[in-house]
Amino acid sequence: MVLEGNMDDIRIILALSMLGYATYSDLKNREINNFLWAIFGGISIVLIFFTSDVVHLLTNMGVSLIIAPVVIVIWRLGFFGGADAFGLIVLASLVPEFSVSNGMITPFTTLTNSIIFSVSPIIFNISRNLVSLVKHQNIFDGLEAETMRNKVFALFLGYRAKNPKFCFAIEKHDGMKRKFDFSLKNADNAEFCSSQDTWVTPGIPYMVYITFGFIVQLGYGDAIFNFFKALH
Repeated sequence: MVLEGNMDDIRIILALSMLGYATYSDLKNREINNFLWAIFGGISIVLIFFTSDVVHLLTNMGVSLIIAPVVIVIWRLGFFGGADAFGLIVLASLVPEFSVSNGMITPFTTLTNSIIFSVSPIIFNISRNLVSLVKHQNIFDGLEAETMRNKVFALFLGYRAKNPKFCFAIEKHDGMKRKFDFSLKNADNAEFCSSQDTWVTPGIPYMVYITFGFIVQLGYGDAIFNFFKALH
């Protein structure tokens, strides 16, 4: 059956379409309509009826969906939003475990890849701050009383923005003093910073990292596994 032979490609195209639209919506509106997950979750169910080995597929889907309680816990802890959790769950049913170019695609690999890429803003932050320091800009103006440890931490975690947009504040006012505030921000209900000339950390939607993690997984596989494999 032609459709059966192309099923892997169809699932990948659908997954990329879902993640691509979710990323676009999250970047533009900072929200994703849950109807998207319902549509693609329904599609994943329909695709079952176009599979010859249903038992094997359902087994793989069951194994992949083990990720569901994991991402729900991560969501409830506030590390990423509910849309990110639902996206990974639907991805697990839409693209369950199977081999592509001798590499195994699993939602856990997408998750671990996304975690790695989620620290990439650190490179942007430190580069931006070093440029500011080289230009002799006083990026710690008003924060002179802060410890050197906190200042160094801030260099990696964020930057000083004149007019921040879609960012979270990493400083607060303690009376008349300004102090750094590195407390964890809940991804679902934290408010974006509206103050001017303040230290912030980029509020990049986690869906960006999930999508990138999935794309890298398709072409490269598990970033962590392949990295350590290359060392041997």
